[in-house]
Amino acid sequence: MVSSDKDPREEVLQAWYMDDSDEDQRLPHHKEPKEFVSLDQLAELGVLSWKLDADNHENDPELKKIREERGYTYMDVCEVCPEKLPNYEQKIKSFFEEHLHTDEEIRFCAAGSGYFDVRDCNDAWIRVWVKKGGMIILPAGIYHRFTLDESNYIKALRFFVGEPVWTPHNRPNDHLPARYNNMSRILWKRMLATMLLMPPRKIWFRLIVVRGTETLCC
Repeated sequence: MVSSDKDPREEVLQAWYMDDSDEDQRLPHHKEPKEFVSLDQLAELGVLSWKLDADNHENDPELKKIREERGYTYMDVCEVCPEKLPNYEQKIKSFFEEHLHTDEEIRFCAAGSGYFDVRDCNDAWIRVWVKKGGMIILPAGIYHRFTLDESNYIKALRFFVGEPVWTPHNRPNDHLPARYNNMSRILWKRMLATMLLMPPRKIWFRLIVVRGTETLCC
């Protein structure tokens, strides 16, 4: 019997780098040739993901565990489609404006599908396709946006720590502590991974350089 090492999350979540086309935002917008991004690469940016039971989410033990561990005490449901979302055109336009939040954004796709676009640390767009059963957490401080795909429908469960707060800070908002903390986390994580491969003398030099700079980049 042949075992498969495929990550089950890949059945409900896919990611790739986007092209620069101005065509319909609901299209996939693959680069040519296609350039896919692994879920592990997304995790390096702080974007976390799960595959959960969309048909029995009320009793899903994995979802319950995630909520308890991360303190998600509030949940609501948002259906995005022309027939069910009031002020649809205005809302879908605002969702697609590049912005960040000072808290995590947590979405579980209970039906349908949609695209969450996130900026990588080189400011390139990564498109994350979330389908039924996919749950995604965007870290505070990451620039992102949302749009429907060609199915024109998503039913999303939204989770919050305490009372719901959904305040978008449209770009540019690099001065916000959430943005600084997000970039700092990525920088330090990458720097430590690099230092593990360095001889001791080069590590000390790298630390001196980092302490002497005021610019965060990766």
